[in-house]
Amino acid sequence: MRKSLQTALLAALIVAGFHAPVLAADAHKPAATADAASSNGFHLPPFPADAHVAQSTSVDGRTLKYTVTVGSLPVLDEKGTTIGQVVFTAYTMPGKDRPVTFALNGGPGASSVYLNLGAIGPKKVNFGVEGDNPSDPATLHDNPGTWLGFTDLVFIDPVGTGFSRALVDDKEATKQFYSTDNDIKYLSRIVYDWLVKNGRMTSRKYLVGESYGGFRGPRITDYLQTQLGVAMNGVVLLSPYLDPAASDDENVSPLPWMQTLPSIAAAHLEREHKLTAAAMAPIIDYTRTTYASTLMKGRADPAATDAMIQKVTELTGLDPLFVKRSGGRLETQAYLREVYRAEGKLGSRYDSNVTAWDPFPYAPHQRTGDPILNGIIAPTTSAMVNFVTQTVGWKYDGRYNALSYEVNKLWHEDDDANKGSVSQLREAVANDPGLRVLIAHGWDDLSCPFMASVLIVDQMPAMGDPTRVQVKEYPGGHMFYARPDSQAALTSDVRALYGVK
Repeated sequence: MRKSLQTALLAALIVAGFHAPVLAADAHKPAATADAASSNGFHLPPFPADAHVAQSTSVDGRTLKYTVTVGSLPVLDEKGTTIGQVVFTAYTMPGKDRPVTFALNGGPGASSVYLNLGAIGPKKVNFGVEGDNPSDPATLHDNPGTWLGFTDLVFIDPVGTGFSRALVDDKEATKQFYSTDNDIKYLSRIVYDWLVKNGRMTSRKYLVGESYGGFRGPRITDYLQTQLGVAMNGVVLLSPYLDPAASDDENVSPLPWMQTLPSIAAAHLEREHKLTAAAMAPIIDYTRTTYASTLMKGRADPAATDAMIQKVTELTGLDPLFVKRSGGRLETQAYLREVYRAEGKLGSRYDSNVTAWDPFPYAPHQRTGDPILNGIIAPTTSAMVNFVTQTVGWKYDGRYNALSYEVNKLWHEDDDANKGSVSQLREAVANDPGLRVLIAHGWDDLSCPFMASVLIVDQMPAMGDPTRVQVKEYPGGHMFYARPDSQAALTSDVRALYGVK
């Protein structure tokens, strides 16, 4: 991710001084949401009322009976006008003192379907691993890795994703929704309002964010904690995008190359069936030490550079000439073409061992989309639309945006975004000695590489208990949970975070 924020975030899949939008729970009178679109110059059909259905799923021989609710919450501006509507999907079970977990994906422009029907919801559709095809049946089946056994789940689709929508024009929507600061504020208020509406303010609360949702996670946690008076008990960040600035200045800083080398080496180990934590440990150590210092020396030490290039060739299995011409600095997209060039294929930056045919193999640069991104839109969209409109019965015929490139294009960039979320992570942990954070990555991910989080956490002060913030790695890529063994390992680690046996 060494381009602009907008390009990097979607290739990888804010506004000061503005008063945060408020939601219906703050208003003294109900919002006239059915008329809002018309009053704002839009002529959209009103959203249906919340819909509910009873379902069950089987996990480890145990049957979980739960209620699914699909509904919406309004976003109001400071004048009380409805400017947007956020759709959520909630899974709840009866029981005393059940926690509730709020889930967000990233993009910006991604709905929460990937966490919902891929990672932690009670039902799952296959996507994201080698061999999955967009035309495969988009059939839901029980998810053995669901977290529903130990927490209720609320999946939030930010405005412009899923069925959620802005009720203002693009210019105003960019100001109100598609910018870092206001994005955090209105999504935090959605969490607040759901808790109020459902009488869950005294429940234990958790937040999970994936990718740019991982960028949102610490900021939402900090804002809820210090501004809205809602404290999270734990945060899970899956493949988070925490520190954009670390990828800057690739001509001088070793950090951009330090972040990606271990993931490229992990992919090579996996292709050789040798990927283990023990095998990765010396690679991580080499990256921190000799690799970093050699990059800093540059042409001042030719012998060290030659040794580094030889070592990088050994770690990655790449053509020695390619590594030499790259100076041991492996640019992600160049690597993803080079590693499968002889087969006429491309690797995905989300998991470099997931491939697709290259339709333009002789072009100087990659001309097609990412293999995983191109392959997941159809199954997730088909499965979610059918689930919401047919199974749950929330009857709405608008377009469902699993991943909105339009929202991503509208997204506003400024210095606030490039500051990342590391400061808010530190502050939230410092503010609450009871808060625990799990940062989880797939080894093969080149969109949000695990090494970035390792370096970030190792620089954090211990604040009494260094185990309160942990980084865990698993086989797989950005959506490592698509692999059953990695999903099972993640679920075990999350249960420990929640204090569940």
